[in-house]
Amino acid sequence: MNKEKMIDFLLRAKRSTYAGKGPEMKPWRPESHDLKYEEGELLYIDTYLGGEKFAGEEALWENNKPIWVMNYCGRVTGKGFEGDFLKEALRNVLPDKPYRGPEEYIKDDYTYKCSVEGDFEWFSGFEEIFKSGQKIFECMFHGGFVK
Repeated sequence: MNKEKMIDFLLRAKRSTYAGKGPEMKPWRPESHDLKYEEGELLYIDTYLGGEKFAGEEALWENNKPIWVMNYCGRVTGKGFEGDFLKEALRNVLPDKPYRGPEEYIKDDYTYKCSVEGDFEWFSGFEEIFKSGQKIFECMFHGGFVK
């Protein structure tokens, strides 16, 4: 599959699951949150554990073979965190950096920032949310192609 088609699918999947407040499926592991999106031969699953402190994985399959993965781990670090703001920032993910959210997203007193090193094939990144200039959330992520 070409990379552009894979990224287009990934963006639709992200906007239809966690970021888009999509329904969770029956969890595969005790107390996990599992979200799934499918189009033809393509499958996306986002699964995570926890809430204020969390870890998870997003993965893509083509014809039931894993092709791409991203692991993430984060935590709320201050008062005033709004999950809806995080989801809104994540819905604004762009094709040139299809990992979490855009480099910066601002709404009212909230600012989301995301930095990434590498490319779709092998990358790592870090995101933060600030409320009135105070950091209240952070998350690390990394991933790339799998064979």
